[in-house]
Amino acid sequence: MHFAGIDVGSTTSKCVLVQDGEMIGSALVDMGIGTAGPERAYSEALAAAGAVPEDVACCVATGYGRSSWKGADQTISELTAHGLGNHFLFPDARTVIDIGGQDAKVIELDANGRMANFVMNDKCAAGTGRFLEVMANVLRIPIGELEVLAAQAEQAAPISSTCTVFAESEVISQLASGTPVPDVVAGICASVASRVAALAKRVGIKEQVCMSGGVAQNGGVRRALEQTLGVPIAWSSQAQLAGALGAALHACHKSH
Repeated sequence: MHFAGIDVGSTTSKCVLVQDGEMIGSALVDMGIGTAGPERAYSEALAAAGAVPEDVACCVATGYGRSSWKGADQTISELTAHGLGNHFLFPDARTVIDIGGQDAKVIELDANGRMANFVMNDKCAAGTGRFLEVMANVLRIPIGELEVLAAQAEQAAPISSTCTVFAESEVISQLASGTPVPDVVAGICASVASRVAALAKRVGIKEQVCMSGGVAQNGGVRRALEQTLGVPIAWSSQAQLAGALGAALHACHKSH
């Protein structure tokens, strides 16, 4: 039998199917809570696995909009899901940094992948994917280009404001004063890293450290975090699926 995990985020929906402890299908749709995204992600993951709904023994939902997914047999917190998913991807992980669209979380794991401690920022957009999205809009560049531009920087421009609105004004001022765009982008990435590093230090940095969520794909933020924390950060091309993977693994464990 197959087990499904669906992560209904604020901006994206992810679904993973597992069988015998291995991923057999996955999907990511750029549509989140309140849209047809979760249904599409589920259907596409089933198709990728060559399965039909009747093959799924249990479906567990997680994420910002987990309660809105009516096809789930159970829901679990994002913290539990990302802990399980990242333990699967990185068995030695003890610290998980998850930067999502609306919040940032740092999770301490024990040797079995269970959450031992956590700290979360869900009150402010600074240090989240939303902050990067706003800044990309200010710069009028695709968000995927931030990593490329950050790598070209000679010196990161200081972005000191803790508020997204004020940081936006800072970026505009930097550009108006002639600061090169790559330096501004590097400063934006460093700003996110400093916010998240402050969370991580509250939990305590235990290696191995890994990144989860969509922002894990941004090399500019990863490198800035490595410099700020002084440790290497592992990441997977499947980082954005980690929550859905953890939910699917929970469904599998629950049924055994």
